Amino acid sequence: MAQKLKITYATMSADNEELQSAFDAALDKVKASLLGVEVPMFIDGEKVYAPDKKITYSPIDTTLHLCTAQKGTREHAREAIAAARAAFSGWAATPWQERVAVIRQIAEAISENSFELSAIMVMEVGKSRLEALGEVEETADLLRYYAGAMEKNAGYINELGKLGPNEKNMSVLKPYGVWAVISPFNFPMALSAAPIAAALVTGNTVVFKGASATLYSGWKTAELFADAGLPNGVFNYVSGPGRTVGQELQDNPEISGWTFTGSYEVGMQVARNALSGRYPRPAIIEMGGKNPTIVSRRADLEKATTGVVRSAFGLDGQKCSACSRVYVEEAIYDQFIESLVKRTAQLKVGDPRERDTFMGTVIDKGAYEDYQKYVDMARRDGTVLYGGGTLTEGRFGRGYFVQPAIITDLDEEHELVKSELFLPILYVTKVKDLDEAMEKANNTVYGLTAGFFSEDEEEQRWFLDSIQAGTIYVNRAAGATTGAWPGVQVFGGWKGSGMSGKGIGGLYSLPLYMHEQSQTVIY
Repeated sequence: MAQKLKITYATMSADNEELQSAFDAALDKVKASLLGVEVPMFIDGEKVYAPDKKITYSPIDTTLHLCTAQKGTREHAREAIAAARAAFSGWAATPWQERVAVIRQIAEAISENSFELSAIMVMEVGKSRLEALGEVEETADLLRYYAGAMEKNAGYINELGKLGPNEKNMSVLKPYGVWAVISPFNFPMALSAAPIAAALVTGNTVVFKGASATLYSGWKTAELFADAGLPNGVFNYVSGPGRTVGQELQDNPEISGWTFTGSYEVGMQVARNALSGRYPRPAIIEMGGKNPTIVSRRADLEKATTGVVRSAFGLDGQKCSACSRVYVEEAIYDQFIESLVKRTAQLKVGDPRERDTFMGTVIDKGAYEDYQKYVDMARRDGTVLYGGGTLTEGRFGRGYFVQPAIITDLDEEHELVKSELFLPILYVTKVKDLDEAMEKANNTVYGLTAGFFSEDEEEQRWFLDSIQAGTIYVNRAAGATTGAWPGVQVFGGWKGSGMSGKGIGGLYSLPLYMHEQSQTVIY
């Protein structure tokens, strides 16, 4: 069966006719029977429709109607929060084994529908086939990992020591209450379903809002939970403008905790809101990155250029983990640039529905215009070594297609070097030695991911001990700074990239959704 070939972010290619044919069929099915449908919200066990609608179009072809979604209001958000609050005590009292079973059931549903779900993401986000299949596989694995973690830790109920023979002391992790999940467009399933599952399996109830750019994927993710047989109010889904629905999820005092993935500016706002009110509330926040890769003179250049290209230009650079800065020791700089440009030129930019496309589209008109603005800035203040153009001929004129861009000759304090661009624009520069590279790599408000290429073990240890980032890779050709997988790499940021100090898909993820109670009983 085609499904037996597991696609991860480390998969370099999928030269498998059965898999590719199955994907072709899924694309045809999505286009023929699903596009243009109206998608609801889901509140207190019921599908809900709003008077105002939003029609969404594909970034591949802006004449292609994807779905009609609901423009929810603050009142819809309040209703969802109230439903989640009413359902909380019953769900928290549900044995953790039953909650684990529900999450595993949803993971199976994801795997069973992986091609259709991936095809929708290709159409809505402009992802390549491998990127979309990888995300769906990751989502299912994240759910299975969290279910397994709850089981392995026996519901996080542990007996402690004693001070006397007639006492029993327990540490019990308990859910907080109503958990808000606010997710981004670039991973509309993995960064939605995973925190929803983490909140639910630990006994919280959920109100979920996806990104306004991916309302189709948002509903398809919500539908998995809506169809799982959960009690009314345990899971709720709202859609609508960030300034109304999203703001209500930030401001409402009945929200007990948040998982937010998005920009630094909004993430800091969520963090401040978490500290307002009668008492502080937990917030799991991931706020992006400006991720560096350091290339030593002792690097394998084949590994280095492959890893940098895949991380910088996969998903058109629209990953918080994307490689956006490269610091290369001057002894090998010219060789590296020659290899980097050559490999980048081999990438196919095109319709992501096609089998061999590596780069599809940026997400929308705003990103498309930002790309052109930043490239103009690079030409004005520095040098564009490769790319920097848009694809506008023929059918490309109806979508948001851009080339990968490699830039250099900028001051380290320049906006293009300091700011997260979220686009396929890679800054490369030479350094005299590794110490200079590390100083520049760490000179950022962010600390999400980082990469290093060197065949020298002492240099590898130096990098691991010195870099200020939460998820780091050495000599990873599959992705210099990208590609974390649940239970394999933990994904989380330091400094301005994160708040909790713990990552997702790792040993300490689920405890973030619970608070500890110490129980002493004297007999």
